[in-house]
Amino acid sequence: MKRGTEACSDKGVFRKGSVRLSDRSGRKRLPIGVSDFPKAIRNFTYIDKSMLIADILDGDSDVMLYCRPRRFGKSLNLSMIQRFLEIPSPNDPAAADTADLFEGLAIWEAEDGRYREQHNAYPVVRLSFNNTKGLTWKETFGAIVQNIVAECGRHRYLLNSTMLSSDEKDAFRRLVGGSASDVELAASLTTLVDLLHRHHVAPTVVLVDEYDAPVLAGYTHGYYTEVVGFLKRWLTGALKDNPSLAFGVLTGVQRISKESIFSDLNNLTVNTSLSVASDERYGFTQQEVELLADYLGVSDGLDVACEWYDGYRFGSIDAYNPWSVLNYFSSQCVPDLYWGNTSGNGVLGDLVASAEGATLQKLYALMEPDGVIDEPLDTGVIFPDVGVRPDALWSMLYLAGYLTTDDTSRPNSPDQVRPLRIPNKEVAQLYRSEIVSRFTGLAGSRDRLVELHNAIVTGNAATLIADLERILSENASYHDLTHEQAYHTLLLGLLFGMRNYRDPFSNREAGLGRFDIRLEPENPAQHPLVTIELKRTSFSSNEPSCLEELAREALDQITEKSYESGAQRGAAGTIRWGIAFSGKHVAALCER
Repeated sequence: MKRGTEACSDKGVFRKGSVRLSDRSGRKRLPIGVSDFPKAIRNFTYIDKSMLIADILDGDSDVMLYCRPRRFGKSLNLSMIQRFLEIPSPNDPAAADTADLFEGLAIWEAEDGRYREQHNAYPVVRLSFNNTKGLTWKETFGAIVQNIVAECGRHRYLLNSTMLSSDEKDAFRRLVGGSASDVELAASLTTLVDLLHRHHVAPTVVLVDEYDAPVLAGYTHGYYTEVVGFLKRWLTGALKDNPSLAFGVLTGVQRISKESIFSDLNNLTVNTSLSVASDERYGFTQQEVELLADYLGVSDGLDVACEWYDGYRFGSIDAYNPWSVLNYFSSQCVPDLYWGNTSGNGVLGDLVASAEGATLQKLYALMEPDGVIDEPLDTGVIFPDVGVRPDALWSMLYLAGYLTTDDTSRPNSPDQVRPLRIPNKEVAQLYRSEIVSRFTGLAGSRDRLVELHNAIVTGNAATLIADLERILSENASYHDLTHEQAYHTLLLGLLFGMRNYRDPFSNREAGLGRFDIRLEPENPAQHPLVTIELKRTSFSSNEPSCLEELAREALDQITEKSYESGAQRGAAGTIRWGIAFSGKHVAALCER
């Protein structure tokens, strides 16, 4: 072990302050992609999140819904809850007395072992909808049915129960055998909960992972109404006013609490990234990352880990993306897009691909250093809202982990305007990639976009004019080109992803005014500073001489207003551009 950590048991559990880390194997392997708790605790290095069990057992709610971004530990936590609480099933090879898995963890020792009374004390129903994302409702419903059949099969011992009637066993046999009717399938969760309660003479715990996965697929592929209707019937009967239920825990990315799915569940408590309760149970805290780095002997990589993967605010704590941290440490502290490469970026991609001018301007503002936009967050946003409410997209991006906020007060207030920001460097790169992808399409190809970038930094006005007029001709409508901001938005988007340059700056105060666009090189000694001023005139004033005169006026304004003030200028010097637009005509003048 490195400095600051000490062994606290013979079970391979280490602690630093209140934070615990378990490595029963002693091999310092990291559980990347491991969502099965017994496997994680026996074979990998595990950050102790076991006090989530105490949060649930001590809570006042019959049903808890935890909403966090993908890859933030939801499935692993649900597996942990199952293995702590469940009476071992004789039909489940993984089920056993799991006391050895929890010895040394916080839940086992908390309050003088009080929670051990709840260990292996409940029958548990656990289902995951991760694989229920078909292109049609028929495919998705079939996958849901397969999961129901598998979970019923895990409790096949009920067919031999002396506590159940022959009719009840016959109904359960149809569920196990996959021959149940649609009516029986809609009631299957209620049936299984009730039968387990009867057999064990103990109330049943229900755990449902990624409940919203089929809802998102339904919204995307056109069977939204069907999937919402089924889930409402399936969940409500089991989770509402059911004396056979001990409690339920659901996880997902989206809250969807306004949906008809949960309209009858007034016993549901929703915990999102704005909530203070259980805020440290998902994601890694600073102390947990420090302990993990200490244990692995990679503390020198902490500063880069913070820059790339920290930055989330959950309730009252700051959090790292756990998936990215594990991959970063596993890759010898080489920063990369680990979370972004796990797919599931559709929400962000759809936003950038379809964004209009005002939304693009907000995206550009977010991409600025310390960029912030002020928007209300409604964590109960529903998928149909995306096409109707302008602010719905920001709430979706927040829930999905592409935005965060430091203002977590009044978490259930959908109208409270909050400062939203991009959490860290990794997520910023995802935005940049989507912006570049959109404008690469507008430019016609990656090569053509690079050609435009080269024209900007070499002062090639003829090429720049030709490229911009082609892009306007192929992609823009005259009805959209009625003000200078439309051209500004287009050109700014085209300038993201320029080799050797930072993201473009826009409308910043400098000298005696505000420049339109500035491109700062990563190395001023090798590449010039670029300042761009734009002008627009009416459609009727599109004579070349008029546009060139306007471009000259824009170029002169850069010098007159000292727009290069405050920028770092090195040996490579500066480039100034005056660009004038009229409809789909362009004039550009450059001065080095």
